[in-house]
Amino acid sequence: MSYAVKNLVQGSRELIAFRIGDQEFCVNIMSVREIRGWTKATGLPHSPSYVMGVINLRGAVLPIVDLSARLGMRRAEPSPRHVIIVAQVRNRIVGLLVEAVSDILTVTDDNIQPVPEVSSDLEKQYARGILAIDKRMICLIELDALFPDTESEAA
Repeated sequence: MSYAVKNLVQGSRELIAFRIGDQEFCVNIMSVREIRGWTKATGLPHSPSYVMGVINLRGAVLPIVDLSARLGMRRAEPSPRHVIIVAQVRNRIVGLLVEAVSDILTVTDDNIQPVPEVSSDLEKQYARGILAIDKRMICLIELDALFPDTESEAA
């Protein structure tokens, strides 16, 4: 049995880490469908402030969410260095604009520490824990919590 399979059998999970500003976040790799370069989005009237617009992804309309704005941070100013993480959130496909993908991590529940009590209510809603790895602090995001049903319909 290979090391990766052995680890997964023992309850580990793979996460994809990415940067927004000077902070690192991660999501479960099972929700990620692909990672692609930045493509200018066509704006949508009356959409939430964090929705940048839509792009054509192989014939399908893909909403692009500025993850920085959705997390309550400064809006992103996309450049060719930015990437879009195409992710499945419940039964919807959404593009998440981030600065860069930094790592693929294999962790166990023991590696995930609880979110500190000093965090904001918004952060407690979407943050499922903090990983302290190699002097890095990485916030684990639960995409289902970040995009409740009513908002995923708008996106």
